[in-house]
Amino acid sequence: MPTSGTIGFIVQEVPNVFRDRERLRTWLFRVAQDHGTRIDTVSFVLMSDKALLRYNRDFLQHDDYTDVITFPVESNNGVSGDVLMSLDRIRENAATYGVSAQHELRRVMVHGLLHLLGHSDKSKAKRAAMQALEDKYLARY
Repeated sequence: MPTSGTIGFIVQEVPNVFRDRERLRTWLFRVAQDHGTRIDTVSFVLMSDKALLRYNRDFLQHDDYTDVITFPVESNNGVSGDVLMSLDRIRENAATYGVSAQHELRRVMVHGLLHLLGHSDKSKAKRAAMQALEDKYLARY
């Protein structure tokens, strides 16, 4: 398993719900490897709805809550970027879909990584394809 590259887990003013970080890193490295690339530096940042809403307004001009926003960073050594996630949305989605908060956290994490890997969810067909990839990689966790 590639040990090069960095995957960081950052928590901002919410409970730290990242579990088994080494297993998460190994899993995420494999998702990138499956796409023919590697992870250079990716940070997964967990925050509140309120905090993520500020990013959504300031950078995307969207005035609504979301579970994840991805900011790619240029790199010549693989995929790099920041994946900002709302713990409030993750918990609400988990309750809505009848899954554990940890399962939903992993879904949001892989969703963000898939965006960094070039996948889009801007149309119904692309959203369905991306969801199929999320399901595929969640099953591999």
